[in-house]
Amino acid sequence: MFQPSPLPPLPLVRAEADDTLSALGQLGRCATAPKRTNATGGQNMAGKKWQIEGKYVEYCSCDLGCPCESMADPTYGHCTGLVAFKIDKGHCEEVPLDDLAVVATFYFPRAIHHGQGVLQPIVDERATEAQRTALFYILSGEDQPKGTMFQIFSTIIETIKDPLFATIGFDWNLEKRRATVDIAGVVQARSEPIRNPVTDEEHRMIAVLPDGWVFHEAENAAGFAKGMGAIKFDLNRRHSSLANVGWNQDGLLYTYDA
Repeated sequence: MFQPSPLPPLPLVRAEADDTLSALGQLGRCATAPKRTNATGGQNMAGKKWQIEGKYVEYCSCDLGCPCESMADPTYGHCTGLVAFKIDKGHCEEVPLDDLAVVATFYFPRAIHHGQGVLQPIVDERATEAQRTALFYILSGEDQPKGTMFQIFSTIIETIKDPLFATIGFDWNLEKRRATVDIAGVVQARSEPIRNPVTDEEHRMIAVLPDGWVFHEAENAAGFAKGMGAIKFDLNRRHSSLANVGWNQDGLLYTYDA
């Protein structure tokens, strides 16, 4: 997905949930802690220490390879699809987040740095109330430095659809460039190797983004995805990326070999 420079915040988020699910920041508000400095010396955190390591996959409406990774415009002018990750190891302060999955479907009318995005978060139904609160706090970008993944999305998402809590089927193999994400009645997605149109042999392509904020390195794949929830799409052999990722309250940690 496109990785723009940090933008100033957009106007107030227009949430479409009830009073208790009004926005991710309200859903995930944790007790505050004293401010501390990040690795660059900037004072950027007033909240919780957290860390996530796990498996990541994304699907978007661009053609294979996604021109947005090269700072070009989306193939078809807009951007829609989903991102999903399965947490191998994670915590928010003392709340464990191991083995939970999170999915977000999205739509942007133009390249994502123009904003006006619509997002629907979907959280593993096995998450306890404390884990849901922690995950929404992380997803909100609250207390996170400018230019980090969730902070950037907090500035470009204008509308948040009602969050869902569901069984999330998540299967992922980086080496084989295969993945599936399955949420009954909401999302069906799969990744498979890109194939040479002449020989039908598998074609490997790796995206390396030294200054990336979602990942530093990802395997590209052919993606097939259908959104049937609040955000609808039907993607056939479009862009998909798979990556091992690590994030914390200060941003992208690394792309690690599991």
